[in-house]
Formats: sequence, C-alpha cells, structure tokens
Amino acid sequence: MTHSAQDIADFLAQYPAFFEEHADVFTALRVPHPHSGQTVSLAERQIFTLRERNRELEWRINELARNAAANETIADRLAQWCAGLVSQTNPQHLPGAITLGLAEQFKIEHAALRLWNLPGLAADSGYAAGVSEDLRTFADSLKAPYCGNDTGFEAVSWLDAKPQSLALIALRPAEDPSSIGLLLLGSDDPARFDPDMGTMFLDTIARLSCAALKRLAGPAAG
Repeated sequence: MTHSAQDIADFLAQYPAFFEEHADVFTALRVPHPHSGQTVSLAERQIFTLRERNRELEWRINELARNAAANETIADRLAQWCAGLVSQTNPQHLPGAITLGLAEQFKIEHAALRLWNLPGLAADSGYAAGVSEDLRTFADSLKAPYCGNDTGFEAVSWLDAKPQSLALIALRPAEDPSSIGLLLLGSDDPARFDPDMGTMFLDTIARLSCAALKRLAGPAAG
C-alpha cells in the first residue's frame, strides 16, 4: 500500500509521541537545507528555523525601538512649538509663530500660511493676503492633509521656490466645517511628504494651530 506525503503528515499529527518512541528515526532523518542543496538533520533544520525567527524578531524589536525614538523626538519638538504659541503675548504674532516655528523645529525648508475669516487679524498682515475663491473652496474640501509631489497648486506661488514635496493642511475650527486658512509645508526632499505617509501628526498641527488662532477670531483691535 502506497502512502502519500499527506498521509504521513496526518499520521504524525495524530501521534505526536512517535518521535519520542522512535528517537533513532528522528536523529537519522535528513531534510534539505533551506539555502543550499545539502541536507541536514531534522534537529539542525529546527535550530536553523529558530535562529531565523529570532533574527526576524530582533529586527522587529529594533524597528520598534527606532520608531519609538523618532516619535519621542517628534513629540519633544511639537511640545517646543506649542510652547512658542502659548508664549505669544501679541495675537498678531501667532501666524508667524505657527509657520516659522514649524520650519525651525522640524527643519522644513519652505512654509507658508494664508488666513481668512479672522476679524482679529490685522488687514495689512502678509498672512491675510488675498486668495482666490477657488483656493478657499479647495481648503474647505480638504478633509485630510494632502501630501505629495504635485507643485501645481495655487498655494505654491506663496513660496520663493518650488519644493520637491509638500503638505497642504486646511485649518478649520472643530465645530465649523468652513476653513479659516491653508498651511503649506514644503521640502527639497521628494520623499519628505510622501503620498502614502500617515497624516496624524499633520492633523495634530492643524488642531493646535486652530486652537491658537481663536485669539484672532474677535474684532480687530483699533
């Protein structure tokens, strides 16, 4: 009677004590080495498999450690940026603190901001410079930050030079679907703002910026 490989596998699964009762069979078994044409004992193959798994686990642990260190650095820089916003005694300086603070803390080569529907913002502020209705409509429709390499947006004209990658972040109060501004962050590194990157950090920047800009929501000072 001929037995298939599956029959043998099923037998061993049903009788896990087989190799304990027949230790000589276990030690005599030879199986292919995974990376060469040679054969090794079953015990050696198990050891090799365990070493491979250990290396994979070690790589994952190291990756988690690197990610944790990077997140800690981001959190620290974000805290310093927030401290700069909180320390502003003149609300008119908030747009600059948002934009320049981000550029400084996160080593961003290009940053720009335009704001609207903020009565408390001085009309002669560069951050209150006019934008097209199309741009406002675009900001209203931007439910999540845009990241990518497309430099054909109107907002790119606010910069002195075109970036290689950019993030566009609509600013809107949590209770209001209408935007109050658009923040642009640009990099000379094409991969800095990758289309597939997560946007949680950028969403946080948007929320904190809007919270700070509430000080400009009232009537302009005489």
